[in-house]
Amino acid sequence: MAGDVKRRNFSNELDRRKFIGVAAATAGAMLIKPELVRGTAANSAVRVGLLGCGGRGTEDASNLVDTGNARVAALADMFQDQLENAKKHFDEMQQGKGYQAIDASQIFVGPKAYQQMAASKEVDAVVIATPPYYHPQHLEAIVAGGKHVYLEKPVAVDVPGALKVIEIGKGAEGKLSLDVGFQIRDCPPFVELVKRIHNGAIGNIVCGEAHYLAGYIDRPAWPNASPVEKRLRNWVYDRVLSGDIIVEQNIHVIDICNWVLKNHPLKASATGGRLGRPANDGDVYGNYNVIFHYPDHVDVAFSSTQFAKGWWDVTERFFGTKGTSQSPYTGPLGVWGDEPWQAPLTQKPGTEQQAFSVTGNFTSNLEFADREKKKAFVESITSGNFHNQAAKGSESALSCMMARTAAYTGREVTWDETMKSKEVWDSKIDLNKPR
Repeated sequence: MAGDVKRRNFSNELDRRKFIGVAAATAGAMLIKPELVRGTAANSAVRVGLLGCGGRGTEDASNLVDTGNARVAALADMFQDQLENAKKHFDEMQQGKGYQAIDASQIFVGPKAYQQMAASKEVDAVVIATPPYYHPQHLEAIVAGGKHVYLEKPVAVDVPGALKVIEIGKGAEGKLSLDVGFQIRDCPPFVELVKRIHNGAIGNIVCGEAHYLAGYIDRPAWPNASPVEKRLRNWVYDRVLSGDIIVEQNIHVIDICNWVLKNHPLKASATGGRLGRPANDGDVYGNYNVIFHYPDHVDVAFSSTQFAKGWWDVTERFFGTKGTSQSPYTGPLGVWGDEPWQAPLTQKPGTEQQAFSVTGNFTSNLEFADREKKKAFVESITSGNFHNQAAKGSESALSCMMARTAAYTGREVTWDETMKSKEVWDSKIDLNKPR
């Protein structure tokens, strides 16, 4: 394991029966808070706080505003320039909807910003889009503050963190909506495809393959920043802050595999490394190759890159006794075989595919993914039919962590072994010290 990861005891373990029980649980209904039905359109909109004002967080919060039933009322970030850019963006975006500019009292900066947002009486729901290392800590504070949460993936970077998110989810059950950022599960063509697979369109699944072949994510050099600030700003290059590329980026594909197969893998063997990446961009891997072994002897071969030049593709394929399914981000999506079906293509000319990797600004098969996901989140709040995706989000993160450990150690790793891990990753960053 990396030198900047140290071991400490963590007492919270979860047996498989409890895990499945949490994943299957459904949230009860509660009446919407009176302050969410204040009369005018502007005042009745769900008041959103954005915690982490980078590219993906800004995209998430903008999508919520686009639903027509939410407005961004608060911003929080470690860095003042991020806050200024976000405030300008949302003030301009929301002016046309008749919303006032974000009040200066609801702009929170620095290491305590997440606690200030959690305590704010002007916020109903929070988008957490901070570096994944901080997700369990930030989620705990926001839920304790009584706020609904849209938590970006991954839920955590280590096993104890993922198990903590499950426990936080238990506490929020029936009281708050807790969504995890797997927007593909709400994307119409994917929803239809998985429904058909579950209804037997490809027969009994025999095996599968999946890949996330992405280009390099270029980040600014920040020449005047300290080493700690560079790590925080360019956390996608940092193994501990991001969880490595298989947990931070590739997780979308593995989440779809879990969705299709209605389970998590039982074990994994893997390789990976940094070949192809610049020498000075941190310590995350540039590629992974994994064999996931699922129940019923179904194996899925997975591969990923985060350095490829001239090529970009994200796809899952499953091969069954009656047909084959394919679900790429862009390109033909559907079923071929005894019960053929293909989703209509909506490719937009001139779009840059690699933008998917950074902003989540989707086109083609994922064109409506964010819209539907954010619409469902807002409706869960206003209707009182609260979501609870903590367990499912953790299950996919744990699946990726199992493969990551297999690649780091060069040996096969099982789900049961993974669930028993007490290894807590340590960023060795003290946010309260001058950087």
